[in-house]
Amino acid sequence: MASRAVIRLHPLFSIPYLLLLLPACATARRDEPLAGPMPLSDPKLVAGQQVFMRNCHQCHPGGAAGLGPAINNKPLPAFAIKAQVRKGVGAMPAFDDGRIPDADLDNLTAYLQTLRKQDGD
Repeated sequence: MASRAVIRLHPLFSIPYLLLLLPACATARRDEPLAGPMPLSDPKLVAGQQVFMRNCHQCHPGGAAGLGPAINNKPLPAFAIKAQVRKGVGAMPAFDDGRIPDADLDNLTAYLQTLRKQDGD
């Protein structure tokens, strides 16, 4: 008659404990929209995205939190966005019209508002 070996696992390897660790394996990224990439058919939005990538993306990657706070979840009206860009708030620097001309700021504002709508869908 063959004897059966009993293997005992350390308590840290129990099924309930491993199930508790499972969420830790998920990604921390929350900025990718579930709907996929945002379609940019309007030339103003394309221009706004370019302004965003040159001036904002470093601190607000994709509109999400980075060095700066998330900006894709704040329903600010256009005038408030423009004032924040021009004056700067907290650690955010001010961007004068030499750095972001008024037309580019209009495009940036339209892009940010579209980004927020996409993120909320």
